[in-house]
Amino acid sequence: MRFPYPVWMLHTLTAPFQHSEEIRKSHFLAQAAPVQTPQQALAYVQRVSDASATHNCWAYRIGQDYRFNDDGEPGGTAGRPILQAIEGQGIDRAVVVVTRWYGGIKLGAGGLARAYGGTAAECLRLAARTPLVVMARLGLRCDFAELALMKARLKELGVEFEQESFEADGVTLRMRLPAERVGEAKARIVDISRGRSEGHTLE
Repeated sequence: MRFPYPVWMLHTLTAPFQHSEEIRKSHFLAQAAPVQTPQQALAYVQRVSDASATHNCWAYRIGQDYRFNDDGEPGGTAGRPILQAIEGQGIDRAVVVVTRWYGGIKLGAGGLARAYGGTAAECLRLAARTPLVVMARLGLRCDFAELALMKARLKELGVEFEQESFEADGVTLRMRLPAERVGEAKARIVDISRGRSEGHTLE
């Protein structure tokens, strides 16, 4: 599955948030939270699930890692619509649990999918968001005489210097910066060094 948004437009949640809806006498409660790892996501699911409820359905997305669970609802009617809500809202590094208390009226497969997906989507729509900045790493080698200017000009692009290695004939730098500024940083490195140095992308 891929996000319908470019990676630089993704957001995560600023803080946990919840939203509830009544749909044909069933009560649906969506609870969402920012997470960094699958372990955090599963721990959140366990913490907020209500054992007295009819179903606790959930999904999380962390980069390319995702999981969802229907918790007894018909296959494809709960967990997947929740995941689709996460992706459709351009949210990453988040988990959503939608708890249902059955009210006596069956919703059918389409009604369930709309109820779970819709409650999750509205929860995420209302929650406060924080933009996710996708980071990249660059390495470069430059002369001692250029080091101070190189660092000053690259810091203007949001570069964080992770490592400096001083050798007899120059300095090797390893840096971290927003992925969308990589092209600009490489051009600046060539310009400052008058073509003697160039940045290369690191894994």
